[in-house]
Amino acid sequence: MARLRIAVLFGGASEEHPVSVKSAREVAKHLDTAKYEPLYVGITEGGEWRLCEGPEGDWERDSRPAVLSPDRGVHGLLVLDHGKYEEVRLDAVVPVLHGRYGEDGSVQGLLELSGIPYAGCDIAGSALCIDKSLTYLVARSAGIAVPEFRIVAEGEEPDPASLRYPVFVKPARSGSSFGVSKVSGPEELAGAMAEARRYDAKVLVEEAVDGAEIGCAILGSGPDLVAGEVDRIALTHGFFRIHQEERPETGSDNSVAIVPADIPAASRTLVQETAKAAYRALGCKGLSRVDMFLTEDGGVVLNEVNTLPGMTSYSRYPRMMAASGLDMGAVLDRMIALALTGTGR
Repeated sequence: MARLRIAVLFGGASEEHPVSVKSAREVAKHLDTAKYEPLYVGITEGGEWRLCEGPEGDWERDSRPAVLSPDRGVHGLLVLDHGKYEEVRLDAVVPVLHGRYGEDGSVQGLLELSGIPYAGCDIAGSALCIDKSLTYLVARSAGIAVPEFRIVAEGEEPDPASLRYPVFVKPARSGSSFGVSKVSGPEELAGAMAEARRYDAKVLVEEAVDGAEIGCAILGSGPDLVAGEVDRIALTHGFFRIHQEERPETGSDNSVAIVPADIPAASRTLVQETAKAAYRALGCKGLSRVDMFLTEDGGVVLNEVNTLPGMTSYSRYPRMMAASGLDMGAVLDRMIALALTGTGR
């Protein structure tokens, strides 16, 4: 049987470029080359697309210019070789892109135009989940608890005296805690707003939820969803800043992810069911990691949904799936199968 030709997209022009490259390296280790013929397309921080041997080493130099064609007749890549473009047909694409231009529906729109099956959420689900304010509005309408929040549009400034502290100030459309600040009093608000607006003109100000930070990995589409083991983030101080540690491979300086989470069985079930409900309400398909808070009274409050979660050796999503019995290779197989059958979108 002929192998499926799979393009792995990685890198990207967002602040999460380095994490994406590390995620792609882990994907490369676990793609079954007996089933798949992988092609690696790295996107530089400047937005240049390069066909390379893989995400290791100096892939930006050891590569050729390549673009994903929106022409459905091509159904794949246009690769520049000796002044001419060569067409390379693809069976499917696995985006391993985080944050802006990866999880916001941008690349999903290009893939829809191309007609190429792809893993993960579609345009609508990606756009909803990248914008935390829209995530909250949709989830709340579906009966899922969310923090109290307010949206601060471009050109607006919140009245410091109108807030109940502490609050979190966040870019509405960013990932991995970039631009997020915990504000303890009015005097800290202006600096937090300025930091958030480094990443997005639209800012979210939300209440600080008193509870344990927990997460649940979800894989699948429609009624057929697999929930990974729940994890809990144990903090020693401050707040959790995923993928922003100096040396994440050696651990965080203020947190440890406990998998399976050390919570009661009833709470574990509630977390998984809440994660599935949020996933469905937001139109997620393929995979997502749903982050929540478990409050002291046993309630669950949604934090955010990551539609293309980190896949590094230290990332939460693969660890939660592995704890439930699905290793990275099996997860990738299911992602690709969902994409090819159309149920991944």
